[in-house]
Amino acid sequence: MIVKLINYTKNAADICAAAAKCCYSDKSAANLIGKGNSEKTLDRVIGMGHSSTIEHAVFTFSIEGVSRSLTHQLVRHRIASFSQQSQRYVSIKAPSYVIPHTVEKDKDLLTLYNSTMDMIWGAYRQLEDRIPAEDARYVLPNACTTNIVVTMNARELMHFFTLRCCNRAQWEIRELADEMLRQCKEAVPEIFKNAGPECIRGPCPEGALSCHNPRTDL
Repeated sequence: MIVKLINYTKNAADICAAAAKCCYSDKSAANLIGKGNSEKTLDRVIGMGHSSTIEHAVFTFSIEGVSRSLTHQLVRHRIASFSQQSQRYVSIKAPSYVIPHTVEKDKDLLTLYNSTMDMIWGAYRQLEDRIPAEDARYVLPNACTTNIVVTMNARELMHFFTLRCCNRAQWEIRELADEMLRQCKEAVPEIFKNAGPECIRGPCPEGALSCHNPRTDL
């Protein structure tokens, strides 16, 4: 998995803080940007739940070598833009797939897993020789790797991190979310310093389904 924050709103903290201030001022955001302590303003408005102001900051990620299983989950976050590598137009000649950690740890399962993938790709190549790739791709597995570009605003990213950095999230998308959060914190700490699963801000809302293991590594 390779994750790169390839673009984001410059001066994001100042822009979002100015947007918040203009709601309570007779001045425009253009006259308020960069005035005062942006971090303090954002702490206050985000803490009050007025998160719409951070929608003015947008972040774009290039994500490489993740499974189709992951992207099926990722695109459920509807307030976002996605551009994904096409299996219709891109032929996948050599086996390229993600191996779950649980399979990696078991030699016999790993042998079974890899031999199954080899069989699938053998069938895929034979089908592709005789029918269009858009039909041959039906045999490809969820484990098949893909590349995707994702753009989200900061408010949706905060929601994404709340759900997907949780220990109960599926391991692959959690690894993705953790890395995206790391890069967001590095880029705009004023917005993302308290981002992550609910357990880093207070009690877990999962109740009986809680993992009872609050994250301390973010």
